[in-house]
Amino acid sequence: MRFSTPLLSRRGLVAAAASTLMLGTAWAATPKDTLVVAFAFDDIITMDPAEVFEISASEVMGNTYDRLVRLDTSDPSKLINDIAKSWTVSADGKTFSFELKPGLKFASGNPLTAEDVAFSLQRAVLLDKSPAFILTQFGFSKTNVKDKIKATGPLSLTLETDKAYAPSFVMNCLTADVGAVVDKKLVLANEVAGDLGYAWLKTHYAGSGPLKLREWRANEVVALERNDSYYGKKAPLARVLYRHIKESSTQRLLLEKGDIDMARNLAPQDLAAMAGNKDVKIESAPKGTVYYISLNQKNPNLAKPEVREALKWLLDYAAIGDTLIKNIGTVDQNFLPVGLLGASTVNPYKLDVDKAKALLVKAGLPNGFKVTIDMRTIQPVQGITEAFQQTAKRAGIDIEIIPGDGKQVLTKYRARTHDMYIGQWGADYWDPHSNATFVQNTDNSDDAKAKPLAWRNAWVAPELEKMADAAVLERDTGKRKKIYEDMQAEFRKTSPFIMLYQQVEVAAVRSNVDGFKLGPTFGSDYMFTASKR
Repeated sequence: MRFSTPLLSRRGLVAAAASTLMLGTAWAATPKDTLVVAFAFDDIITMDPAEVFEISASEVMGNTYDRLVRLDTSDPSKLINDIAKSWTVSADGKTFSFELKPGLKFASGNPLTAEDVAFSLQRAVLLDKSPAFILTQFGFSKTNVKDKIKATGPLSLTLETDKAYAPSFVMNCLTADVGAVVDKKLVLANEVAGDLGYAWLKTHYAGSGPLKLREWRANEVVALERNDSYYGKKAPLARVLYRHIKESSTQRLLLEKGDIDMARNLAPQDLAAMAGNKDVKIESAPKGTVYYISLNQKNPNLAKPEVREALKWLLDYAAIGDTLIKNIGTVDQNFLPVGLLGASTVNPYKLDVDKAKALLVKAGLPNGFKVTIDMRTIQPVQGITEAFQQTAKRAGIDIEIIPGDGKQVLTKYRARTHDMYIGQWGADYWDPHSNATFVQNTDNSDDAKAKPLAWRNAWVAPELEKMADAAVLERDTGKRKKIYEDMQAEFRKTSPFIMLYQQVEVAAVRSNVDGFKLGPTFGSDYMFTASKR
C-alpha cells in the first residue's frame, strides 16, 4: 500500500542517499539527518489509530499522534500531560473534564481544538474496530457517544462514563492508540459514503505528533518525517526510515557496516556476537508484552481440559529461556507481565512428557492427535514453534506448522479459523485490565461485537470474567492486586493459553545515535527523541 503522492516527489524531502535506502536499490551510509531502522513490521494492517491493534503500527502511532495524556516512560505508574493542559474528575467519579493547551496545530496546519478530540474518540466508537472496546467498556455506544463525549468549549471537553471506575483506569485507557487525536477537517474532507474517512486513513496521516507519517509500503518501508507544527520540542532528526528486514543475521551485518543505525529484531546469538563491538551499543528494557500459544476451543480435541493441560507440559521452557529468548525475554507463565499491578512470578510448568501422556490417556486420546499451528515467520517465534513441534511429537501429538507473514496470521486468528496460534500481546495501556482480554468473552457468537483474545479462541470463563469486572471497579489497590493474583492462579490451570515469556525488548544502536530509549509499551519506543552525531 502507498499514498497517492510518492515520498520522493514531494518538495525534495528525502536526500539522495536516503532515497536509495528507501527504494532498496542499494545500501549506503545513512544520512546525518536520518535514522534508518531495520524492523520486522509485516504485522501492520492499517495506519488508522481507530483500527491500529498491532505492535509495529502502535510504535508508529506513538511517534506520530498526540493524545490527551501519555504514559510517563520513566515511571509507567504515572501519567504526563500531552495535549491536555489539565483534567478533573467529578465527585461522583463519572465525569472527566479536560482543558487543552492553547495554540495547538495539526501537521496539516489546521488548529487542534476540543472538537477534534471529541470527534476522534467518537469516531473510534462509531467505527467499532478491534480497539474500540477500550472506550466502549465505559458505556460509550454508537447511539450515545456524541452525548457522552463532547466539546464544551474551543479548548474544553468532557467524558461521562456509565460507572465510577477507578480514575487511573480511565486515564490509562486514554493513553492507548485509540485515544489518538485526528484532524477532523482533514479526515472528513476525505470521507466517502459516510465512512468517516476510514478508507483514506488506512494509508494516510491526520495527526499532530512530533513526527508525521509520509509513507507506508507494506512489508517494505515506513517513512516518518519531522512535524514542524508540533507544539513541543521539535524532533532533532529530519526523518526516520523503517526498513522491513526480518532476518537477524541481515540486520546485524547491515548494522556492523553502518548501513543502518538501529537493529530491532536481533536473535540472542547475534546480540552476543556484537558484545565487544565499540561501534554498537545495546539498549534493553522489560516490555509489557507477553508471548503465548493459544488453543482454539472450536477444535474438539483442544477443548478437552486434559489436552489443554497436557500441552502445557510439552514445552521445554528452561531450554527456550536459555537459548531462543536469552537476553530478549524471561519465561513467564502468567497473563500479566511483571511491572503491572497483580503480576505473578509463579511458573509451575516444565517439560514432562510422561505427565502429558497420562493426561492424554485421561482425555481418551492415548495415541495423540493431529493439529495445526499458525506461525508468523519471525524469530524467536519460529524457533519456539519448531521446538514445541518436536517435544509434542514425543507424546504422540503431530503438529503441522502453517507459516505466514504477520498480516496473514493475524487475519486468520481474528477470524478464529485456526487450531493453534503463537503470537504476542502487548498492553494497550498500563493497567492490568488491559490483559483481561485473556479471560473476557461475554458473547461467544461468531458475529460478536467484542472480540478479545478469549473470544478468538472460543473460550468462555464466566467466573474469571466476573473477577475481572470486579477488579476494575475496586479502588483499594491491595484488594485489586489480590483479585488479579487469584485470577492468574486459576488461569494457569484451566485456560487454553500456554503463556511462554515476557519480552525484554532489545535494540542494537550505532554509537553515534543519542537520545533513544525503549519504553515499557510498544507504543512508547520514541524515535522523535533520537539524534545523531
